[in-house]
Amino acid sequence: MADSKEKLFADFTAPTRQEWRDKIEVDLKGADYEKKMVWRTNEGFSMQPFYLKEDVDQLATVNALPGEFPFVRGNKKDNNQWYVRQNIKADDAKEANAKALDILNKGINSLGFRIPGDKVSAAFIEALLDGICCDCIEVSFRTCQRHVLELADIVVAYYTKKGYDKEKIVGGIGFDPIERMLMKGKDTTMLLPDMPKLVEKLKDFPNLRCVMVHSDLLCNSGAYVYQELGYALAWGKEYLDEMVEAGVPVDLAAKKIKFYMGVGGNYFMEIAKFRAARMLWAQIVKQYEPKCDCACQMCINAATTTYNQTVFDSYVNMLRSQTEAMSAALAGIHSMVVTPFDTPYEVPTDFAERIARNQQLLLKEECHFDKIVDVSGGSYFVEELTVAIAKEGWKLFLAVEEEGGFLAAVKAGTIQQAINDTDKARHANAGKRKEFLLGTNQFPNFTETSEGKEPLACDCTCKHSSDPDVPALKTSRLASDFETLRLTTEKAAKQPIAFMLTIGNLAMRQARAQFSCNFLAAAGYKVIDNLGFPTVEEGVAAAVKAGADIVVLCSSDDEYAEYGVPAFNALKAADPKAIFIIAGAPACSEDLKAAGIENFIHVRVDQLKTLKELNAKLGIQ
Repeated sequence: MADSKEKLFADFTAPTRQEWRDKIEVDLKGADYEKKMVWRTNEGFSMQPFYLKEDVDQLATVNALPGEFPFVRGNKKDNNQWYVRQNIKADDAKEANAKALDILNKGINSLGFRIPGDKVSAAFIEALLDGICCDCIEVSFRTCQRHVLELADIVVAYYTKKGYDKEKIVGGIGFDPIERMLMKGKDTTMLLPDMPKLVEKLKDFPNLRCVMVHSDLLCNSGAYVYQELGYALAWGKEYLDEMVEAGVPVDLAAKKIKFYMGVGGNYFMEIAKFRAARMLWAQIVKQYEPKCDCACQMCINAATTTYNQTVFDSYVNMLRSQTEAMSAALAGIHSMVVTPFDTPYEVPTDFAERIARNQQLLLKEECHFDKIVDVSGGSYFVEELTVAIAKEGWKLFLAVEEEGGFLAAVKAGTIQQAINDTDKARHANAGKRKEFLLGTNQFPNFTETSEGKEPLACDCTCKHSSDPDVPALKTSRLASDFETLRLTTEKAAKQPIAFMLTIGNLAMRQARAQFSCNFLAAAGYKVIDNLGFPTVEEGVAAAVKAGADIVVLCSSDDEYAEYGVPAFNALKAADPKAIFIIAGAPACSEDLKAAGIENFIHVRVDQLKTLKELNAKLGIQ
């Protein structure tokens, strides 16, 4: 028997940092290490391709324990359970109740009811909650902010009437007036004095939260991860100050706050965001000197984002939301909503809602994500990423505080401007394919049509037609520009045909034909690829026979000097209306332009702008 003190891998020497670097540079075969291997994030910092134990030995996150301050590794010590939540629009109490009872039998254990303000009444709540054991699941309510106090009285009376144990009631009654300011530009500061009144009404229910921070709105508006993190912290502190200054004890005030955060598609960054958020929020609350560290725990409901969801190839939305749900689950959250894949274009169907539920259930029942606390803890990369994103989020938080706090910044419009600028930059990056959307600007489904699907406009319970009091967020999904373009093409009298005139070097013509097909199909064009032609004349003849509106010459850079002008002239003679395109940016581009060739597509052009210009040339508006 081996010596019990013998250490595994004792005979192996750990490679040094330089040895790792040398090996990577050999594998790169002369490529620039910094450009190829270092990840420069949108958050303003860079991440190395590998980390060693020595890099994280001094990080506070490594020494923290689950369930203990500063809660970077989660609020729980022995499990990673979270509530599987589904939101229900409760316009009709009986219909919403029937739906709630149905989905409770299908894996849901958290209900979120959205009630119109004019429907708030004791009779409505009685009908809505009929047959639902509110002490066995989580139940949350949202309504018009002006009716929240009324709703709180009704809900408390209902729970008291039913004789529920107040400690077993888990959920919330949503109060977040600043969210309305960000969404619609309506100044709702006159409602802030209702906050301490609401807390007073619910003080006897320790697990019933009522002050909400909906930073998922920022995520759905295109905010970078560090922006949602920093602004969420400032948002929460604004409400905490409001309550404490009104005389609410800090322990009670902090325990009434719940954060609704979005989950984007940056897998590891999102894991780090939730870990950093708990750590930083715990530090903020600690400064108010609560009697118990439990008041420093951050309660988070995560919702997969709508920002990267698409109308076309919408089943890909399930892949996006699945990785997003994994990020949230691994990071340790209180509850989660998976946004149904068809949300961008219709009221979610039963099928879509079923898939959304099962995405979470799969993570629990098959992947056992609910069994292990802080799975990513100890990963050198995740620990470094957590600290890095925490630093950037903290910088932003301090900047907001210097401006006078979150509410002052919202009134000044600086928060909205920052998010809108980010959204604009991300839309520009999507147009240039610097940010990929599978099925939209990269690898679109060539044969898909909308089949009547149209992007849905934003829908909210309260509607106002008056001018905004403060600037509002300009929310638009990342795919919206491409979808508008593609729908415009689809409504044209004739679907444009793009023909690949492939000739010359086999590898290059195939690669460029594939690139061009993906590039042009993003506008809804019918693309026709080919195996190759012996002469440009035969290729042009085939294109004309196919009724091509666009002909793309696909070859190698060296061969464009030979094939470019003859192909252009042959097409011009055969069909003067057809648009001729060169796939690539060859060294002979200036000579080709001098011959009259205007159109070139390659990885450095603005795809969206180019497709819009092609549509204009085709007479599609």
